[in-house]
Amino acid sequence: MPETFDIAISQLTTVRWDLEDDLECLREHGFSALAMWRPKLSDGGIRATRTALARAGVRCSSLQWAGGFTGGDGRTFRESLADAEDAVREASLVGAPVLVLHSGCRGGHTRSHAGRLLGEALESLAPLARCEGVVLAIKPMHPAAACTCSFLTDLVDTLELVESFDDSAIRIALDLWHFGSREDIQPLVHRLVPTVAIVEVADRTGPPTADVDRLPPGYGDLPLDELVSRLREAGYEGDFELDPVGEVVEHLGYAGTVAELGRIRDTWTGRRVIAGAGDKAGAMSGPPSLRQPHHLRGGAGSRRSQASSQAVSRG
Repeated sequence: MPETFDIAISQLTTVRWDLEDDLECLREHGFSALAMWRPKLSDGGIRATRTALARAGVRCSSLQWAGGFTGGDGRTFRESLADAEDAVREASLVGAPVLVLHSGCRGGHTRSHAGRLLGEALESLAPLARCEGVVLAIKPMHPAAACTCSFLTDLVDTLELVESFDDSAIRIALDLWHFGSREDIQPLVHRLVPTVAIVEVADRTGPPTADVDRLPPGYGDLPLDELVSRLREAGYEGDFELDPVGEVVEHLGYAGTVAELGRIRDTWTGRRVIAGAGDKAGAMSGPPSLRQPHHLRGGAGSRRSQASSQAVSRG
């Protein structure tokens, strides 16, 4: 099992905070990695963001997102490709080793033609990504929650696509909210690990849909602690990005959510949890013990960056 256990917090969880708020809260709760969202990067600017990250001693685990190569969001293929090229450069400039890509929905295309568009985009982007030291991570999504983001709705199909490129610059963004059952992961774990660049982690109750919240680990029904351990045992050495979104986050507040995610991190990494006001004394036994009632740079040149129009999706 890898000695390091790297856990990041996603800016999607604290979507209304600015970068300084994010960094202050991460420092307070002992996190040293941040998964960045392009609209926030656009708001803050590349240079200021790099300076703030360096001053805080926080690294960027990934940048989200680029893609939409099938035209489902109204852009042409060339516009989406140009925006993705911008995003690769942005990721490199802020030190993000991974850029998450969404394929886009079928958008009226046949499945095979949508696949050809994605393949053409990846072939075009890969040389730039290698030059910039950035990995392109394709994100598959559960069919019930893919909405307009992706026609890649099968984990095995995505795995086969990435394997067919045999390119270290093309990998998978594995989201355990979408594919977090034992049946999804266990049969594929040893095949998945060499292809996965980033793991996104959120819990849920019931099957994924566009309306189901992304819960903090331990607040839902997924065996996340088991799956995280299984991935690490199989040799996964990348970041785990915690990104709950929805009513629980709103109930806890952003600071309370990050504090809760810090406690979850401590149980996963084996840190001793120091009891604070209102906490039970002693170390927590693991994510299941946290279960609660279920009531949480802009584009280059004159092009409008896709970052300016990205919306937060629970999926």
